[in-house]
Amino acid sequence: MQLPKDLFSFFSDLQQNNNRDWFMEHKPTFKALEAQVKTFGEQLKDKLNQHDHIDRFKLFRIYRDVRFSKDKTPYKTHFGLTWHRTKPLYRGGYYLHLSPKNNFLACGFWNPNPADLKRIRQEIDIDGEEYRSVLNNKTFKSVWGELQGEAVKTAPKGYAKDHPHIDLLRFKQHIFTINYSDKEICQPGFVDRANKALQAVRPFVDYMSEVLTTNADGESLV
Repeated sequence: MQLPKDLFSFFSDLQQNNNRDWFMEHKPTFKALEAQVKTFGEQLKDKLNQHDHIDRFKLFRIYRDVRFSKDKTPYKTHFGLTWHRTKPLYRGGYYLHLSPKNNFLACGFWNPNPADLKRIRQEIDIDGEEYRSVLNNKTFKSVWGELQGEAVKTAPKGYAKDHPHIDLLRFKQHIFTINYSDKEICQPGFVDRANKALQAVRPFVDYMSEVLTTNADGESLV
């Protein structure tokens, strides 16, 4: 499945005309693009399930929740796609963002709940070198680069500032991203390219899955 080039021109126009009248006039175009993107998402899900454990694919709605936002424009100017790994054994998720000149594939933990973040830090404290070995794996790093995410400025509560793994303990999010040009997104082989990238990220999500389904003694929690 090849993603349509028209999705970028549609969102470029929507950025300039983000109102209900314009959107309703062009809704048939949007629905056609949405259907194609959904097909792409389901196709990638099928490919992922040949080597991963994905229970569902979701394409986010285009309508914005403006109740608590200063920006009252009614529509998102991007497609957001997610693939959820099958819980509780398989943790982490995948996200694809499609917007003019702002496309990226992402993986990781955007907003881990307090218990998960505590357990991740606990494991880094016990054996941070194992996590580093995952992050520094040549194949993984050549595809996904460096760990990203929000971090505390000094040290999390309960950890010394001179902890040997303080750089990892500071992270509140554990995220990796790959950026793509509009042209790359619309190439015929992009679904295979995305699938290959998500194969390369498996050491990271499998490590996190093992951590988050066991306690500090290595005993299963599921």
